Amino acid sequence: MARIVVTRRSGRESALVERLRAAGHEPLHVPLVALEPVGDDPIDVDGYDWIVLTSVTGARELRRRMRGRPSRVAAIGPITAEAFGGADLVPETSTQEGLVAAFPPEPGRVLFAGAENARRLLPDALEADVVVLYRTVELTPLEWPNCDLVVLASPSAARALSRVDRRTPVVSIGPETSRAAHDAGLSVAAEGAAGDLDSLVEAVERAAAAS
Repeated sequence: MARIVVTRRSGRESALVERLRAAGHEPLHVPLVALEPVGDDPIDVDGYDWIVLTSVTGARELRRRMRGRPSRVAAIGPITAEAFGGADLVPETSTQEGLVAAFPPEPGRVLFAGAENARRLLPDALEADVVVLYRTVELTPLEWPNCDLVVLASPSAARALSRVDRRTPVVSIGPETSRAAHDAGLSVAAEGAAGDLDSLVEAVERAAAAS
């Protein structure tokens, strides 16, 4: 049994916590990020050939505020696609680089819908219009528990963790988060293969078995 800190924001942690508890571990929820919506005005998607989504929150916010019907939707991973209600394009590698590589040549008019201060690689490569839907706030907990592993589901969580604990190995949901963790001086023990809950739990099990 491992003592595992889950750092997802409040309201998004329950499925992972339940899976880890069912596997015999001791999960602890210590959120390292919070989200704030940016604006509430309708977003007209008519006239765009592609809508690009790189997060579950972005997908849900666009669904809430969207007017019109998108021609085609590209999502960075299966969970993001599911949050929007489906996507026409999901890359094998859940990174901005993977999504750019999966796009057809001359994609037409593209709208990138995501977070404030999101990486610019994808919108720059596709010459996309950008709409900011939310911002991520990194949190610093007053107390940090002793633990065997920390689960990270976003680059923001990796940066926040680096301010409170650089010693405990981490399990990352995917390549983008692993890159941020390495840049922040953290040790990545395992990485989810598909960017979804099942692969994240499998990565935790691998790391727990090796610790």
